[in-house]
Amino acid sequence: MLRNPLAAVKENLIYVVVASLVAGLAFGQVAGAGTKSLLKAAVVPVLFLMIYPMMINIDLKEVINFRGHALPVGLSLLVNFGVAPVLALALSRAFFGGSVEYALGLYFVALIPTSGMTAAWTGLADGDLESALVAMAVNLLVAVAILPAYLSLLVPASVGFDPTALYRQLATIVVVPMVAGNLTRRFLLRRSGPEGFKRMKPLFGGLSSLGVMLIVFVAMTMRSTQILADPLASASTILPLLIFYAVILAVGSGLGRLLLDPPQTVALVYATSMRNLSIAVAIVVATPTVPAEAVLPVALAYIVQPPLGAVYM
Repeated sequence: MLRNPLAAVKENLIYVVVASLVAGLAFGQVAGAGTKSLLKAAVVPVLFLMIYPMMINIDLKEVINFRGHALPVGLSLLVNFGVAPVLALALSRAFFGGSVEYALGLYFVALIPTSGMTAAWTGLADGDLESALVAMAVNLLVAVAILPAYLSLLVPASVGFDPTALYRQLATIVVVPMVAGNLTRRFLLRRSGPEGFKRMKPLFGGLSSLGVMLIVFVAMTMRSTQILADPLASASTILPLLIFYAVILAVGSGLGRLLLDPPQTVALVYATSMRNLSIAVAIVVATPTVPAEAVLPVALAYIVQPPLGAVYM
């Protein structure tokens, strides 16, 4: 009974996110301090609802298969942690010269690659699914390890960004659910077998999508006043996102055609063009030293990313 509504949320996530974004901005204009305080208290439970089911679906054991897929995975690391940060920095200077907050949101989009959709799109496009799965696991672990160091270089000192605080938040909202999700995955595989676990996977994806819907609503409600103070500047964040995704998709496709076979090229494209927006929005919302407005580019990326994934197919 629960599966059908959750499946509907997952299948229509782009529309659900847009509705949550608009509803949150509107509700934030009338919500009082007490209501916003209650929503703030709900952030951590909602984040766990979003991240934990997603981690159940990620098989971190794929990391041990790195050597068998070294070239596509190595290229994904080059694009995700070499090209993407430089591109995000260039775009932020070109479009967000006076708004470090929006630039920071773009950095979070750029520096947290791969998501469940990496595997989904790779499979739909007849790509090398095993390479995609290995790339997902490796890139996620690398992102968790180096994200604070990268941001400390990219973010101006005037913002007061604290890398140590971000490592603590990563431990709370990423590493703990990652460990819990991995243990849950092993338990379910032992109890129900691979086929039984496969039947459960849509439920976990639906729960994670429900968490995305709720956290976007909460984040927009809490940041509504700041975002709507300058609506034109807020709306302008969509263009650099479009450019970012288009360039990353072109770079991944170009490298793949030069160096990989077609199935591995598909895996590379989706391991670089799909960003982990769930983790990005979770960190932005939960980290006190991250400016409030940084959530907007991440929320808008939910609108940009799925159509570009479909375009490549």
